[in-house]
Amino acid sequence: MSSRIAAALRALAVTLALLAGPAYAHEGHDHGAPPPPVSKTISPRGEALSAAFELVAVTRNGTLQLYLDRFQSGEPVSDATLEIDTPTGPVTAQAAGPGAYRLPAPWLSKPGRYDVMITVTAGSDVDVLPVALTIPDPAATSTAPTGASRPFGAALAQTLPDLTQGIRDRLTKADPVLLVVAGLSFLLGLLVMALVRGRHRLPVIAVVVLTATVLLSTNAFAHGGEDHGDQPVQGAALIPPAASAAGDDTTDLAQRLPNGSVFVPKPTQRLLGLRTVMTEVGTFNRTIGLPGRIIANPEASGVVQSSVGGRLSPPPSGRFPRLGTSVSKGDVLAYVTPPVQRVDLSDMRQTQGQLDQQIATVQRRVERFSKLATSGTVSQVQLDEAQDELKGLKDRRAALDKFRQEPEPLIAPVDGVVAEALAVSGQMAAAGQMIFQIIDPKNLWVEALSFDALGGAESATARLADGRTMQLTYRGAGLADRNQAIPVQFAITSDTSGLRVGQFVTVQAATTTELQGLALPRSAVVRTGNGQDVVYEHTTAERYEARQVRTTPLDGGRVLVAVGIGAGKRVVTQGAELLDQVR
Repeated sequence: MSSRIAAALRALAVTLALLAGPAYAHEGHDHGAPPPPVSKTISPRGEALSAAFELVAVTRNGTLQLYLDRFQSGEPVSDATLEIDTPTGPVTAQAAGPGAYRLPAPWLSKPGRYDVMITVTAGSDVDVLPVALTIPDPAATSTAPTGASRPFGAALAQTLPDLTQGIRDRLTKADPVLLVVAGLSFLLGLLVMALVRGRHRLPVIAVVVLTATVLLSTNAFAHGGEDHGDQPVQGAALIPPAASAAGDDTTDLAQRLPNGSVFVPKPTQRLLGLRTVMTEVGTFNRTIGLPGRIIANPEASGVVQSSVGGRLSPPPSGRFPRLGTSVSKGDVLAYVTPPVQRVDLSDMRQTQGQLDQQIATVQRRVERFSKLATSGTVSQVQLDEAQDELKGLKDRRAALDKFRQEPEPLIAPVDGVVAEALAVSGQMAAAGQMIFQIIDPKNLWVEALSFDALGGAESATARLADGRTMQLTYRGAGLADRNQAIPVQFAITSDTSGLRVGQFVTVQAATTTELQGLALPRSAVVRTGNGQDVVYEHTTAERYEARQVRTTPLDGGRVLVAVGIGAGKRVVTQGAELLDQVR
């Protein structure tokens, strides 16, 4: 019984296929290869290049938008004059922002190819740039493409509707009465066969009956004369005609294309601040990286120490200088009052008494000699000796009082800023203890540790953790090792604002070994997720491609590219990190 049912199903399939006939190739349904990908976010555009300029023309909303940049650097060109030869005559574009210009162009609403000549005048630079603009035809983009094969799933999804459509077309052209009689006879035969052989086959027969009923529904008879030319076809470009023709409803978006390149429209390039440089091969000295730290210039810094132990007291201003306070050479920063023990105080008082007694005795002697010297009884020599002895005793007495009453002043040895202050009111300072450190923040040095002799290292740079670089001048190297390394000192010749003593840096010191390659700023090299270094080449006006490179440090701000890209290429040096994030 199962073989008979299978035979009936095969007969039904053959009948449907014969009814369909050439349904797979009926008019208006060409099922070739799908069209190339068309983005709804990119407006029709054209571009032109010269040795000085890079121009992009975009059509949108019935206007022609022009973007003008410098070819080598990618910098927008403002205050330029753009004269365009249009089908309606020469017209001058109006400025619409930095490097952007606008021109009403209603003639671009018609599909077709337009060759436009644009004369650019920017200062002393004058160029004539031809731009080709192609406006697609909405009717052409709505038809399905032909050609290559498609995946089985897509072909099957398209074939089933076509099969049904072919059957309906055949049924429409046939006699309705004959069709009804043939269909009812076929169904009646199947029903009788099921009743004779048993009811357990009814579910299968029900499925067959339901399928035939759907295919032979009354819709097939009412389908004739209907035009399918305006129906959308699967696989065709799903772009509205208005958007395809003039880009009225589109917005250019930066995106990474399937081949890995990055499309970045000119307005987005302005936002990202992209800049490029032309690569050139050069010869450079090999550099080595040294760990270093910032130190104070020994010739422009100093420390303030107490020569004797004592108690600290504020200067005449009443306050100790705090960190960052500017001081001048000779300023009193603090006082140190030496402590006096009780035994020492008793001895001082005894000494003071003895001095006072001697001063009184010598004072009377001087007075007596002064009276006798007028009569010649005492010589002038004796009088002078007595006066000198009196003067010496008084000086000793005054020095003893001064030692007891006056503290030691701590004086600034150089001009600069207080970098370290340890003074607190009432603090006891030991002899030789540093109380203040004074440095000149505009005169700092860098001390690095090298394991090889640098031989002068005339060219050197220092790089901070935040990416800042500083130019250095070689000052000298030590002859004694420090932790198996040679200390090398450099003077900072560039701006030192924001630096602090003890800050760690990386010194790039040049050697006598020469290397050849391309020097690029460090900002041009981007580290990808897999750890590979890449640079972005500006291949066309709005397209960038990543190039894998191998680099070596050249100095604090540049790297040397040995492999990966050649000379004469435009490489992104500003905004490469942002460009790498485009997806």
